[in-house]
Amino acid sequence: MSGKRRIGVGLIGTGFMGKAHALGFTIAARVFDLPFELDLVSVADVSLDGAEKARRNLGFRKATADWRELLTDPDIDIIDITTPNLLHKEMALAAIAHGKHVYCEKPLAPTVAECAEMVAAAEKAGVVTQVGFNYLKNPMIFLAKDLIESGEIGEIRSVRGIHAEDFMMDASAPWSWRLDPKSGGGALADIGSHIIASLRHLVGPITSVLAETIIQVPERPIARGSSEMRAVEVDDITRAFVRFESGATGSFEANWSATGRKMQHDFEIYGSRGSIVFTQERMNELKVWFAGDDIRSRGYRTIWAGPEHPPYDAFCVAPGHQIGFNDLKAIEANEFLQAIATGSKPGTDFREGYEVQKVVSATYQSARTNEWVPIGKD
Repeated sequence: MSGKRRIGVGLIGTGFMGKAHALGFTIAARVFDLPFELDLVSVADVSLDGAEKARRNLGFRKATADWRELLTDPDIDIIDITTPNLLHKEMALAAIAHGKHVYCEKPLAPTVAECAEMVAAAEKAGVVTQVGFNYLKNPMIFLAKDLIESGEIGEIRSVRGIHAEDFMMDASAPWSWRLDPKSGGGALADIGSHIIASLRHLVGPITSVLAETIIQVPERPIARGSSEMRAVEVDDITRAFVRFESGATGSFEANWSATGRKMQHDFEIYGSRGSIVFTQERMNELKVWFAGDDIRSRGYRTIWAGPEHPPYDAFCVAPGHQIGFNDLKAIEANEFLQAIATGSKPGTDFREGYEVQKVVSATYQSARTNEWVPIGKD
């Protein structure tokens, strides 16, 4: 026995993201010196068959078709929510009421008011929370933030960001929960929240936005192959100009019908003495340009992730061998567990999810009014 205190995890949802969270915890237990002995206690899904399959495949001890059973399980300390957005608030508030720490996928909730309610409940209860902005956990993003905060690229002047994928490019793809306007929006809320989180993390608070939203596919079949159609009311593409508290300006785009793009979570950050370029499709690389280089050989240099960029070294001792998506989830899980052990706040807690949602909400408002909209302050 390790002598460490045990901590139990209850997972709600067994889809792509549920599996990623489970693997994240499992990997974290193998590569980091966790402050706890990790116990994957129970997994919940809409069907018992689905829950049982996940239990077997992902290493949980128990399975259930009723997520509420996780709330009263004395072995569970953490409720991990990977369900559709509409369910986040109910599940998180119930978990908080039972004194559980909560790890929730993004977006935190469909509306700013719901996010605020979740933040207030968590902070009043004193539980630790985490929102799944895992792209921020890349060692190359840590390096980019260090370069910016150290002043090595000077004063940040302008920024461009995009999160683009193509999973909604097919007009025959059926209507699904992602297209339900009650979920809080379309591409912007679903994937754009990631690029907003990245820009906030690297450049600082966004103070105002001017945006447009586009519905490229106005209706979709209610089921695969059906001739019955249902109207689409949420955005396929959102673009926005943004102003930052620091004085920097820029833009971002969210696009889930970007043909050929599988994971374009990209940004370009331009400072007075240099610039940084990153693309998630080559997530183990960072391109940096410095004005102070010899003019004869000045150009973008490519930095490859290696053990000198923590916590890459926890996964591999050799540079250039690369880490992947599930490893980012492991870094996120480790940060969450360390915060629970120390009573500190993760950088992407519920309050940060709330701040991101305020930008999302203002962006949609701007698209409706065609005016600059300020981001509300508490």
